[in-house]
Amino acid sequence: MAIHVIREARRCLQCANPTCRENGCPVQTNIPEMIRLFLEGNMSEAGTMLFDNNPMSVFCSLVCDHEGQCEGNCIQGKQSGSPVQISSIEHYISDAYLDRLVLTREPDKGQKVAVIGSGPAGLTVAVKLARQGYAVTVFDRKDRIGGMLRYGIPEFRLPKKLLDRYEKKLRALGVHIRPNTTIGGALCIDDLFDDGYDAVFIGVGTWRARRLGVKGESLGNVHYAVDYLQNPDAYELGDTVAVIGAGNSAMDVARTVIRHGSRYVTIYSRDNKVTASKRETEYTQADGVEIAYGVETLAITDEGPLFVRRVYNDAGEIVSRSEPAISSADSTIIAVSQRAKDKLSSTTIGLDSNERGLLEVDEDGRTTRAGVFAGGDVTLGPWNVVQAVKNANHVAEAMSEYLKEKAREE
Repeated sequence: MAIHVIREARRCLQCANPTCRENGCPVQTNIPEMIRLFLEGNMSEAGTMLFDNNPMSVFCSLVCDHEGQCEGNCIQGKQSGSPVQISSIEHYISDAYLDRLVLTREPDKGQKVAVIGSGPAGLTVAVKLARQGYAVTVFDRKDRIGGMLRYGIPEFRLPKKLLDRYEKKLRALGVHIRPNTTIGGALCIDDLFDDGYDAVFIGVGTWRARRLGVKGESLGNVHYAVDYLQNPDAYELGDTVAVIGAGNSAMDVARTVIRHGSRYVTIYSRDNKVTASKRETEYTQADGVEIAYGVETLAITDEGPLFVRRVYNDAGEIVSRSEPAISSADSTIIAVSQRAKDKLSSTTIGLDSNERGLLEVDEDGRTTRAGVFAGGDVTLGPWNVVQAVKNANHVAEAMSEYLKEKAREE
């Protein structure tokens, strides 16, 4: 792998106006500088730069949509059709540097911050504020940190041991972690303020499955993607599985199902295209998953989904529909996005959410409850890791300013 990564690094043109960064990277990673430092043997400096800019770099380098971001804007790709494999270089550096990473703290500020949720947004805020000298406690309803990184992305795309290594760095930084603790259950946000927390960040993601809204979703052979991916070993799906949906989550589900022994797996897209990235779609098909296009779900039965097939013209318009027919399947998994749960808003006076169940925030992540900030998917809706990090970086800055102002007032 090292030889491959070095060869790819040497292909970088060191552009004066790097479109891979300016047009491609949501968090503006300085890609040419990263590569220059790496090739000069300054691994630690390159790793430090990556982590300071994006605390989730070691994860983003694995799961980002690189073909639609940095690599899709690489000049080499536009000129030769073969972009520099930036993701491989970034992950090699971030992974090799992680265990050597020493996170330093500023002097203690004497203020406490609660972070609810340990997904990408929560971890980003925890790292940023802990390094500034705030006493940070992370609360998560699961037994291990990571949120969707651990419980929504399959092992073959993101090894869970990487999150375990990351957790050690958090604890060394002085971050307290309370697993198996649901805020909105035995404890609520008011309890946090009563116990002396000066600010709260909510980064709980979107864990409620979105329904199709058809008959049959409660049947015993029907499951939701967000539930299935949390623990695939708990399911007995049979040989033939239908996956309804066409995004990256549907691809993750289908590839996981194949790896757990099902022989015939088909993804059904209601449109004549998929919304998943090209790379994930190609890997899914390489794994032996079939993709059926223009299939509209009418209901789900014990024998499988009841579909009608749409016929499109060259302009992409529906011109006709077939007669309804059942596609035989032992199990059906619905993968059509997620919604936010309402446990926090329903147990916290003054914390408002919108019609989509997402928390209401201003441009700096301030919710409608004083001292409570939010970011990531619970405010943006289901998106991707790097966008959650970008948002959380900004909210962390706003929280720091809030805490400074609060200290001055007190």
